[in-house]
Amino acid sequence: MTYAIIEAGGTQLRVEPGRFYDINRLAVEADEQVTLDKVLFVSNDGEAMVGQPLVEGATVTGTVVSHLRGRKIIVYKMQPKKKTRKKRGHRQELTRVMIDAINLNGQVIAGAAAEATAKTQPAVAAETTEEVAATEAAAPAADVVTADS
Repeated sequence: MTYAIIEAGGTQLRVEPGRFYDINRLAVEADEQVTLDKVLFVSNDGEAMVGQPLVEGATVTGTVVSHLRGRKIIVYKMQPKKKTRKKRGHRQELTRVMIDAINLNGQVIAGAAAEATAKTQPAVAAETTEEVAATEAAAPAADVVTADS
């Protein structure tokens, strides 16, 4: 499984291609591509690349799905015995981003393009499996010995 840890909107997120995430509001219109270049960590099928502080040449591309507001948070301040009370609410402005691909040095290591190449490789493996099955069928079977008591 390939994933990356990025910094976006003042927070750090663990992102994977094909999933969407809510981050603090970005100044980008809906349905536009966004490139997040503050990549702190990349894991590619067990191979880990740790940045100091950023991984060189690593980017994460995504598509802005929509802009929305988060859940309401109630802030209640009270001073006992003083009859002082303040009740305020807050809703965070968020941007929902669908992660398309994780790139490393200009090459897509996870995402739609990487999945397309992965789909062609198992087809080659299936042909070799058929060849192995054909050679096993041509080889003589070993005699089966059973022990009768």
